[in-house]
Amino acid sequence: MAHVQTVLGPVATSELGGIMHHEHLLSLTPGPWLSGGPPARARSDAPTPDGADMRARDEAQVEVAVAALGGLAELGIGTVVDLSPYGVVGRDTHGGNVALLQEISRRSGVHVVAGTAVYLEPYSPDWAIEATLDEMAERFVADVIDGIGDTTVKAGILGEQATGLGVITAHEEKCLRAAARAQRETGLALITHTTHGTMALEQVEILAEEGADLSRVVIGHMDTQADAGYDRAVLDTGVNIAFDTIGKQFWDFVVEPLPDDLPEGEFTKQAYFRSDHSRARRIAALVADGYRDRLLLAQDMTGVEVYLNSTTHGEWGYSYLGAAFADLLRQHGVTDADMTTMLQHNPARLLTQMSG
Repeated sequence: MAHVQTVLGPVATSELGGIMHHEHLLSLTPGPWLSGGPPARARSDAPTPDGADMRARDEAQVEVAVAALGGLAELGIGTVVDLSPYGVVGRDTHGGNVALLQEISRRSGVHVVAGTAVYLEPYSPDWAIEATLDEMAERFVADVIDGIGDTTVKAGILGEQATGLGVITAHEEKCLRAAARAQRETGLALITHTTHGTMALEQVEILAEEGADLSRVVIGHMDTQADAGYDRAVLDTGVNIAFDTIGKQFWDFVVEPLPDDLPEGEFTKQAYFRSDHSRARRIAALVADGYRDRLLLAQDMTGVEVYLNSTTHGEWGYSYLGAAFADLLRQHGVTDADMTTMLQHNPARLLTQMSG
């Protein structure tokens, strides 16, 4: 039977509805002041909040996520994929808080699929840094078969597996290869994170070396770079690509955490602008050129960035993609059938597993 592994168990592919394939449901508050206390950092000796603080934080995160998902049903979107890697953007160091996704799914009525991955090296937990390639592959496979971390929540997809800005560190290559090996063993699709669209072709080369099924690979965040020719070069390797930061028109360019000993006073930071009009034009052009069946769409929305995008994520939340941005796509000639393919059929195909 064709099914998708959600956090509450297998669900028939036909029941998914529209799918936001790259989100972070436990990262919707802009800071710990709205979520009951600071989470433990992935690579820090900071004290962990006590039990009462942890329960208050968890409940606040669940409530925020359930409220944020409230407008999706009327847009035909019934499934959200949470691609939070270990130790960052909503996933704690060992993955235990993935169980909160079950409560979010129960209360909201939205199907939630959990991924498993490790993020960029500066944000990776110590245990992942120290793991061998074989150990990382075994961890990912266990997350699919047994459950993520110490939970019984099984991963329904691999990702977002990350590489850096213009570089793939030895650790990031190790984890990417491990994810490819886990894909070969489990058959799950694999989604990557490119930092501002860089190293996409290098990711594909590594995955191909490991024997990954490229038709079940999604190269992520391709909309954060501006070269339409690069889009096509990546697609022509046989992979899928994602325009999955829709609504993030303004973005602080943070590749590594700020140092704890940052001196007082002015400092330089990088930021970027990528208009949704340019995203819509590029999607329309790719659809016209016959790539519709290998394009995926999402918002990658996190609370820490909402303040920079008050007219997109700040105003619309998760509804932005299916409402305002869908209208923008129509203005560029993308049809409702095209959008159904990109928002439903393509991610459903990648999420689907077969069982006897």
